[in-house]
Amino acid sequence: MAATVEATRILKLGDALPDVTLPAYFPETKTEGTVHIGPSSPKKMWTVLVFYPADFTFVCPTELADFAEHYSAFQALGAEVIGVSTDTVYTHKAWLESEKLLQNVRFPMAADHTGQLARLLNIYNEAEGTALRGTFIIDPEGVLRAQEVTWYDVGRNAGETLRLLEAFEYVRTNPGVACPAGWTKGKKALNPSMEIVGKVHEALS
Repeated sequence: MAATVEATRILKLGDALPDVTLPAYFPETKTEGTVHIGPSSPKKMWTVLVFYPADFTFVCPTELADFAEHYSAFQALGAEVIGVSTDTVYTHKAWLESEKLLQNVRFPMAADHTGQLARLLNIYNEAEGTALRGTFIIDPEGVLRAQEVTWYDVGRNAGETLRLLEAFEYVRTNPGVACPAGWTKGKKALNPSMEIVGKVHEALS
């Protein structure tokens, strides 16, 4: 873990993450290594952190399997999905090798074993030593753009996370526009500045 992470700091939407390095297991190559998150990450791409409570549990593999099903679509948007829990990389490896639901998981599985990143994101359960279910979308500059946090007993929807990422990528590549509720790729976006100009013209005419 990079020394820039402050244990007492809580990251808010719109904040840039400090540079963080976590040990990780890579299912595609069956190797151990590290993942780098934050402004100085060598890969300037979207990052989707998928925190879950623990390996060898019941709801968690269904969520990771769901993200695995959508993984190619996330990659097509220039995003990397990273599964994260407070388990070690060795536990990740053993779980992936034994749980049939996880046979298609190809994204990195990071180990926040000390809970420092979970604390930074305000999802660490001190009593349990685990993280809540937290999904965080981080832009290529390392800025936190979206977060969803739920309690242990309700799983998430990877398709909705993908929709949010598509919307954030759309407004990023189309400055000045905004996406209305329920926006999906191909639908019309809003242009607030043009609408204001139009209302001014109406008022003057």
